[in-house]
Amino acid sequence: MIKLLLVEDDLDLAGNIIDYLELEDMLCDHASNGVAALTLMSEGFYQAIVLDINLPKLDGLQVCARAREQGNDTPIIMLTARDQLSDKVVGFEQGADDYLVKPFAMEELVVRLKALAKRRSGQQTQLTVGPLQLDVSHKTAKFGAELLKCSPTALAILEQLMRAYPNPVNRQTLIASVWGEESPDSNSLKVHMHNLRKSLLVCNEQVSINFMANSGFQLDIRKES
Repeated sequence: MIKLLLVEDDLDLAGNIIDYLELEDMLCDHASNGVAALTLMSEGFYQAIVLDINLPKLDGLQVCARAREQGNDTPIIMLTARDQLSDKVVGFEQGADDYLVKPFAMEELVVRLKALAKRRSGQQTQLTVGPLQLDVSHKTAKFGAELLKCSPTALAILEQLMRAYPNPVNRQTLIASVWGEESPDSNSLKVHMHNLRKSLLVCNEQVSINFMANSGFQLDIRKES
């Protein structure tokens, strides 16, 4: 069963959505305003969030932005009657993963939710893995209260490892995520990985990066002894 959060102030529409999704083996919690939505997000685990833009107290864009600032990586699909490209761009800039314009077919909502529920969002701007913290917006990383001295490229590598944690990231995916279409020379990843590992020495062996021949690079977090 997929667990969802529906944030919608139109109670009739919310009831219809909840009833339909339950038939698709999806269990919905419901919030009718932005403040209640953030509270539920902080208290429970959801595989996806259906978020209306026009909400009382805090609108959907504010809810989405705050959730990402708090490190919430739950995929979010926004519901709205606004169908202009500029409106969609704003939604994605605030951290949405998908966008569905009202009125919509319930079947389409189900298909999109099933796809979103299989992954975590890459839109959150505050990442935390154990004692390690990364602020994507300000491009800074900390171990506890201590700032890590990392180059922009090393931080980009660390971001991908933290987003994937505890899973490894293979070499090809890491290169594509960090450098995009500009393929680096064959030695660049090795050099930047070496520098990142040096930066992590301040973590007192609690944080390290392992390489597995068949899987790629994996962030390793050890409990403090």
